[in-house]
Amino acid sequence: MNIERLIQTAQEKELPDLVLKNARIVNVFTGEILDGDIAVTDGIIVGTGSYHGKTEVDLQGKYAAPGLVNAHLHVESSMVTPPVYAYEELQWGVTTVITDPHEIANVGGIPALEAMLNASEHCCVNYYIMLPSCVPSTPFEHAGAVLTAKELSALKDHPRVLGLGELMNAVGTVNCDPDVMAKLRAFSDSVIDGHAPMVTGKELNGYVTAGVHTDHESMTFAEAVEKLRCGMAVLVRDGSASKNLEAIIQGVIESGIDTSRMAFCTDDKHLADIRQEGTIRANLRKAVQLGLSPVQAIQMATINAANIYGLKRIGAIACGYRADIVIFDDLEEMTVHDVYKDGTAWKDIPVLNNIPYPSELLHSVHTAPVDESIFEIPEQDTYHVIGIMENQIATRTLTMTHEEVQKGLADGTVRKIAVIERHHARNCHACAYIAGYGLQHGAVGTTVAHDSHNIIVIGDNHADMLKAVEVLQAIQGGYTITADGKELASLPLELGGLMSLKRADEFLPLLDSIIRMAYDRGVNPNIDPFITLSFMALPVIPEIRITDCGLFDVTKFCFIGNEASL
Repeated sequence: MNIERLIQTAQEKELPDLVLKNARIVNVFTGEILDGDIAVTDGIIVGTGSYHGKTEVDLQGKYAAPGLVNAHLHVESSMVTPPVYAYEELQWGVTTVITDPHEIANVGGIPALEAMLNASEHCCVNYYIMLPSCVPSTPFEHAGAVLTAKELSALKDHPRVLGLGELMNAVGTVNCDPDVMAKLRAFSDSVIDGHAPMVTGKELNGYVTAGVHTDHESMTFAEAVEKLRCGMAVLVRDGSASKNLEAIIQGVIESGIDTSRMAFCTDDKHLADIRQEGTIRANLRKAVQLGLSPVQAIQMATINAANIYGLKRIGAIACGYRADIVIFDDLEEMTVHDVYKDGTAWKDIPVLNNIPYPSELLHSVHTAPVDESIFEIPEQDTYHVIGIMENQIATRTLTMTHEEVQKGLADGTVRKIAVIERHHARNCHACAYIAGYGLQHGAVGTTVAHDSHNIIVIGDNHADMLKAVEVLQAIQGGYTITADGKELASLPLELGGLMSLKRADEFLPLLDSIIRMAYDRGVNPNIDPFITLSFMALPVIPEIRITDCGLFDVTKFCFIGNEASL
């Protein structure tokens, strides 16, 4: 950075490289919207007001806001590689992403994290990483790796590492688990992300006292307020499966509570949804339509997130800040007119997608031999059944009689769900019942199964469920739909069984096609066929889940005894 040149052009003793003329500038520091020009030199904003430049672009009164910040996300959930994902974000005005690569870390450990850091060097946005704190998320499942405090500390000083990722083991935290304590001590001078759904009262006090800074799991305004009052920053989430923004923002509007410690995030969002509406731009639009002030919403989407994570020179249109700017036609629909990253229009920025990845991440499905017997469930008078909740990743624990289960199997309201370990051929698997998925015939399977990413399959008959497992082995991970002993459709996710190596334009039609097929086969139209399925194995979100070790009661943090498991 040539500081002398920046100083000179700020005073217009030299012409700036670029001047965006006649903008309506959103000032996130004062809450004002000011008319003026934006001068940029060497990718840095050197001034606002009245300027002339070597290149001038007349914005004709359009709104200029800081580049948006997605405060918490998992790139792997988009199912494309970091450079491809970053370009999709950029088109919709996001210029900074804070990612937690715990999905790929659960598959490949430290080499997987190093691969993601290498890929981040080729991204067109400011790409930061929170090192995964819970690999695996709990001791009640088998992941592909186990990451210790010592291993994580070796990557702590990487320039794109901000701190420790979401601390999903809330129980271990408040009970002072030695492994959790070691990680907290190692990252005590860094930002530590939380993951505390429905954690409240003195348990929450203990969790925050441990040093946790943020949380993105609030489903209600009351939950969000309690966390804010404890000193946590609340990341308001709206993604493909979890949609918490409306409840929280309505509460913000009604209460008038301060939002300076609140930001927006998506957590998990499908590429198809991003292509349709963006990520943080979609959150902005929804918040404004609910009645939140556009400037207040933009503050949450920019400077608030930057401040929460200690990011310098990001999140504002002001002198010395990076020239990351999104141009909106309006502040109601938040229609994106253009985006500048370090002073360069997004359309002039290339996408790099020829990055090499370790061969072990391209061959990551290793299951023990299985047969249809793994889907047998012993007959009982009553069963604990996973109840899907529409538009949420939380589940309900249902108790159903044998007769009710049989009736549900017949009418399509109940199906079998199984998880099979796929990393080290451990011969671990479990099967249980699930309600609300809606598949009429056949099976749906995937290797995207948060967070350990074993094979998860749902179906109405054992033969098609087994066929789905076999297909996923053959394609080394991805999505599949089977019926009558045949593979109807598959979507390979070559990188760790989580991400495709294709470009977005190649990948999206394939994704759209397999999702449409799932709906055509009777999957509940109010859930995402694959995202919803993928979260059924996550044993840190209430109330009930299934891992490769068995059916799990998240509220009691113990296994339930009515599943078939080994």
